[in-house]
Amino acid sequence: MAIINNIRNFSIIAHIDHGKSTLADRLLEYTGAITEREKQDQVLDDMDLERERGITIKSHAVQMDYIHNGESYKLNLIDTPGHVDFSYEVSRAIAACEGALLIVDAAQGIQAQTISNLYLALENDLEIIPVLNKVDLPSAKPLEVTDEIVDLLGCEPDDVIWASAKTGEGIDKIVTAIIEKIPAPQGDTDAPLRALIFDSVYNPYRGIEVYFRVFDGKIKKGQKIQFMATGKTYDADEVGYLKLKQLPAPEITTGDVGYLISGIKDAREVKVGDTITDAQSPTAKPIEGFEDVKPMVFAGIYPVETDEYEELRNAMDKLQLNDASLTFEPESSAALGFGFRAGFLGMLHMEIIQERLDREFDMNVITTVPNVSYHAYTKKNPDKPVIVNNPSELPDPSKLDRVEEPYIKASIITKSDFIGPIMTLALEKRGQITNQVYLTPERVELSFDMPLAEIVFDFYDRLKTVSKGYASFDYHPIGMRKSKLVKVDILLNGQPVDALSALVHADNAYDIGKKMVHKLRGLIPRQQFDIPVQAAIGAKIIARETIKALRKDVTAKCYGGDISRKRKLLEKQKKGKKRMRQVGNVQIPQSAFMAVLKLND
Repeated sequence: MAIINNIRNFSIIAHIDHGKSTLADRLLEYTGAITEREKQDQVLDDMDLERERGITIKSHAVQMDYIHNGESYKLNLIDTPGHVDFSYEVSRAIAACEGALLIVDAAQGIQAQTISNLYLALENDLEIIPVLNKVDLPSAKPLEVTDEIVDLLGCEPDDVIWASAKTGEGIDKIVTAIIEKIPAPQGDTDAPLRALIFDSVYNPYRGIEVYFRVFDGKIKKGQKIQFMATGKTYDADEVGYLKLKQLPAPEITTGDVGYLISGIKDAREVKVGDTITDAQSPTAKPIEGFEDVKPMVFAGIYPVETDEYEELRNAMDKLQLNDASLTFEPESSAALGFGFRAGFLGMLHMEIIQERLDREFDMNVITTVPNVSYHAYTKKNPDKPVIVNNPSELPDPSKLDRVEEPYIKASIITKSDFIGPIMTLALEKRGQITNQVYLTPERVELSFDMPLAEIVFDFYDRLKTVSKGYASFDYHPIGMRKSKLVKVDILLNGQPVDALSALVHADNAYDIGKKMVHKLRGLIPRQQFDIPVQAAIGAKIIARETIKALRKDVTAKCYGGDISRKRKLLEKQKKGKKRMRQVGNVQIPQSAFMAVLKLND
């Protein structure tokens, strides 16, 4: 095993909004990787959405050259998305590195995602360089937060680098620490090729560009290569380095990071975490840690205008080229017509897809209530699960043996003043508290086991409300558990609206049904006839509200005369209303589908 002395591979891990992208900008400037002309804020975030929200959605990689003590070094920064939805991508990017900069905001201190990403880095034996960012802020508490970092990492206070990505303070110390503290990559240049895919990007002219890190061997232009998870072979048409712009090269050797173009057109063929090897003499052992990314949250996406179905399909296909973790299949709904059942990594991922459909493709869509994937077991076949991504797929209750739902381990870091309201919220959401640790006398970390389905609704918004914005939240899946679930159907005018049905816990069903019909009564416009809005479990109605009819005063033209004339007109109106109710259709506005998410408002 040779050590490649002049390369350093590192990533930056931080909670959302702790200054990760700004610090990356400063590193690029300091090492001369970008010129004055190319300077702009968040240079690695190239989506408008990323800039507006201040989050990294798609990870990036960039190579910087730097001369330290007369020696030339290659610094490969492998940037990672910060949000919990993309934790698998983060884990693969971290696996491609030997070290990580742990960034903590001097004003906010350690947050939930800082800790979860740190554990990911420690599992991969990365060298951690703690950086205290934003020390120039008036609200910064550098000494207190340094103590928190020392407690968390068990390092010395002198190891924590004080910096400000905004003013550029401490950037020189960070670059020196990267070179001196992060170990150089190890690998065997003569062994068969083994390279880890940590990201891919779709280019409309050249197909999928694969980003990889070489662990053993080398990858040459024109070489025949194989992806081990899919077993497919390709020709390496072009390989090169990831400067700010791509720089083609004849070969990429052990320890280095690069890109590969081989004319792949389908994003599903390139799986993050897969191993690239030589097709003629493949490696015996793929790089560990690969798994297929599974969607966690499902929702129906329907075009507002039913004739735009094909355009929506094209838009979803194009989005999937850029984002292989988006899955979708056609489905139809009696209420909404033809659309797609789409799977997302989490709620943020779903929001981003909706936003991109609107911005990039100008598509007007209705999104149904999101739900998670359940496992239903029938009495006939109690060992084989039926996967239920849509409430309408749940088998008949008489044939049902049991239903299992996905559980998560949630970690919430907050001020000690808000422990009570947060515990109440978590218990209301069927959470079980598993641990409570005081990080400092002021701040506490609470751990819960809770169903993923409860997070999907309004959990995050309510957490921010009860903690006055002082809580950070992170979670990871821990498997399936048996649960007592029932399907609540909503009936409008006696007709079930499949797009509004939901799988809920039996104890909450009555309460949720009551809130839903009450909410819908206010949102559905009045018609010429009475509309009953009902919530039902099977054939049993558990809640009902009535949307009163708009009535025309038909007796206005009767002045005096016999009462029977008025009665005759009213009877005629009553018959007309009855006939109308039999044939009447109720239009449901988009706000009604989203209202279910905000039942407690």
